[in-house]
Amino acid sequence: MGERLKLYYVNLKYIRNLHSVDTHVPSISPQIGKQNRPFLGVVVMVNGSKYCIPLSSNSVKKNKDFDSMRENITFRKIRDKKGKVLSALNLNNMIPIRDEYIKEINLKILPTDSVSVRQWKKLCAKELDWCQSNHVEIERLANELHKNIVLESLFTKEKFV
Repeated sequence: MGERLKLYYVNLKYIRNLHSVDTHVPSISPQIGKQNRPFLGVVVMVNGSKYCIPLSSNSVKKNKDFDSMRENITFRKIRDKKGKVLSALNLNNMIPIRDEYIKEINLKILPTDSVSVRQWKKLCAKELDWCQSNHVEIERLANELHKNIVLESLFTKEKFV
């Protein structure tokens, strides 16, 4: 891609529309309490098109303790400089994206930010640092996964049912 990775919000209406035709796209439905969850991720070039790879937060409360999960072509742990798992990239949930559906997240801490917003921005900055340090690997995995699915060389339809 050549430029530094950034974190983006994805337009919620776009996510809802994608979810209505592909249930693999994570839901942001109010019926399951996800209406306030921002869909955010990093954007990479895959086979000449832009894709957004979503971040998932590491929360023991939600039974998503990523420490015990194994990394593979579809899942990468994001760690801080001390090795603590902060979140993960779900390459299997990457979605095609156009510029009009994304908005860069401003991670600059403002005097008007609440304590929780400051903490969230600091976490996002750590996640983004990891993504930028690993951007070559992220793009390689995204392109390899896309190629494998399109060519069905490693995956079969039965594995997705």
